[in-house]
Amino acid sequence: MDGHLVWDIDPVLFSIGGFAVRYYSLCWLAAFAACYYVMRSIFRREALSAEHLDALLAYVFLGTFIGARLGHCLFYETHYYLAHPWRIVIPLYERADGSLGFGFMGLASHGAAIGIVVSLILYARRYRFPVWELLDKLGVVAPLGGAFIRLGNFFNSEIIGAPTDVPWGVVFSRVDPLPRHPAQLYEALGYFAAFAVTYVAYGRCRGKVGTGYFFGLSVLLIFGLRFAVEFVKEVQEPFEAYLRDSISLDMGQLLSIPFILTGVAVMAARRKRVSARG
Repeated sequence: MDGHLVWDIDPVLFSIGGFAVRYYSLCWLAAFAACYYVMRSIFRREALSAEHLDALLAYVFLGTFIGARLGHCLFYETHYYLAHPWRIVIPLYERADGSLGFGFMGLASHGAAIGIVVSLILYARRYRFPVWELLDKLGVVAPLGGAFIRLGNFFNSEIIGAPTDVPWGVVFSRVDPLPRHPAQLYEALGYFAAFAVTYVAYGRCRGKVGTGYFFGLSVLLIFGLRFAVEFVKEVQEPFEAYLRDSISLDMGQLLSIPFILTGVAVMAARRKRVSARG
């Protein structure tokens, strides 16, 4: 393989009978555990009551999963799931050989982002917590969660990059023998960096900008990185090849543009809010 890393990890860590523990599932759990830990430290530092933090975790978990699932079904495989709507909620998927596997195949980060925001708004209303303040705290931890999810994609040999001859190319042998960009790792590293930037900025600049500013910053960084990395990814669905041929963008990039613009608009609006008070 010309010295390229050959990635042939079984996505299943171990199985007992029909129950399998997958690296991807562990990365999801690690994402929520890490985000919870950071959020708890923020609450303590700001002398906020952590009484409802467990409820917040439940809201965000459900919002993330439901949003990610609906996002994939509606954005990427619309025709299939409109014809088979029960498979949106039933944890069964069709393997390449026609047999059925247990679990959900297909989660979209853009849908997850929408689901998280909706869940936080519902949480804020239920517990009478200022929405923008809560969104700021979400903005700090969201890139961290995204980084762990992309590591899970790497273990699954999915969302792979385009073929390349760069020295750090990875051969996903469960896919094909070609060295490819490790696009999942590009995003994971980018999200870890975005978390570091947002976390430091929140600690040093909170109070100098309006609440909501860090949420906008996080959205801009996350989906700006997503937009950039898409250029070295393989398309996830066949129809995206047509998009690339016609407009040089894929579905992930088209869906990222509104989020990028929203991030910029929120940052500008919340910054002006402080300027007006000053």
